[in-house]
Amino acid sequence: MPRRTGEAGAAAPTAGRDGRRSSSTAPDGGRDGDATGPGTRTRYPRFRLGDSRSADAAPPPSPSARFPDAAPTVGRDAPRGGGAAQAPSRRPGAPAQTPTETTARLRPIPAAPEAETAAGTDVPAPRAAVPPSGPAAPRTPDPALSWSTPHDPRPLVSFGEPEGYDGLARPRPLGGRPRPQAVAAAVCLVLGVGLLTGAVTGSWLAGDSGDDGARSAYTEAGDLWHSVPVDQLFPPTLLGKGAGPGGADRTWTRVAVAPDADCAGAFDRLLAKALDPVGCSRLLRATYTDATQNYVTTVGLLFTKADAAAMTALADRFEKQGLGRREDLMPLPYAAKDTVAAGFGAPQRASWTVSVLTDAPVVVYAVSGWADGRTVDEPEPAEEAVESGAASAPAQAGLGHEAKGLADRVERALRKNIGTPTEHPS
Repeated sequence: MPRRTGEAGAAAPTAGRDGRRSSSTAPDGGRDGDATGPGTRTRYPRFRLGDSRSADAAPPPSPSARFPDAAPTVGRDAPRGGGAAQAPSRRPGAPAQTPTETTARLRPIPAAPEAETAAGTDVPAPRAAVPPSGPAAPRTPDPALSWSTPHDPRPLVSFGEPEGYDGLARPRPLGGRPRPQAVAAAVCLVLGVGLLTGAVTGSWLAGDSGDDGARSAYTEAGDLWHSVPVDQLFPPTLLGKGAGPGGADRTWTRVAVAPDADCAGAFDRLLAKALDPVGCSRLLRATYTDATQNYVTTVGLLFTKADAAAMTALADRFEKQGLGRREDLMPLPYAAKDTVAAGFGAPQRASWTVSVLTDAPVVVYAVSGWADGRTVDEPEPAEEAVESGAASAPAQAGLGHEAKGLADRVERALRKNIGTPTEHPS
């Protein structure tokens, strides 16, 4: 019967002085034995002080002794006495045992098949939905998605046409409606064309409205002699600011108004002949005096029968031929009885002016003289008497300023009444 390792009396290898290994028998008791059984201790070489050879003689333990390759086991299958593991005993007729794994290990998971990608892209294609196993449940409509839900907890989202923004940050559809500026421009163009067309059509149907308006004012001015009160044509008092010699102010007072009449005997023969082309519709006259009553002046308004062209031709003739400065074409005064102008006759005429209007069928004139009835040997036109440096008697007396100042004020009063009716039918 073979001996087990570690029993008493077993031979243990020792090292001699020459380095060779020898075996010796240890006494029983297990103190110095090398068995690994119970009650035994590991046998170590003995060292003595001062003996270096004994320390060098014993070799170090093998690596397998320090780090055993086999996993330690416990139980009945463990080797006895430090020997190799023995096969477990089995009862007769039992099947052979297969090796089992006593340590839980992680098994590798097989790699999943690569996901299929969409054609021409790196994005993986979506997997087909796998229907759930088991009996299919009956499908019912979701109340939240119903159009007739009275109280929808979720907002209803709908996609419409994309919108952009114009220059004023107002939303507008992209490529949809035209720009507001284009619409406004088109509307303005249509309106402008319509207005222009209407104006042209109206002018063509009604004639030249501008000429009609001018003709109406011209015709109306010819009727002022019987449609406007005499006090508006010949105001009782006229103020002439700066109208006197040296810019002095003047004030004139009306002393007499001649009855309206025709032109028979109202002018000298030569002047009547010069005015004959325009005819005579009515003649109005009034006589004024200055604040000192030293001078008297007669102002006349001759309403003609001519049209605007004839009046323009007469004005050009007076201007070019100087008819208004000729002494033999001087108008006659109106001498009213029992007034300061009672002695104002043809020999007392000192200065005069004649103005032919072109925007109205009227000839305005004025003639002045002394109130004391003195005669004048050399009368002078008002345009010359008002010039600075004039040395004639009428110029020194200011009679030229009297005639021109009063004619200008009466003409202004006439123009104020053109287009403004003053008399209303009863």
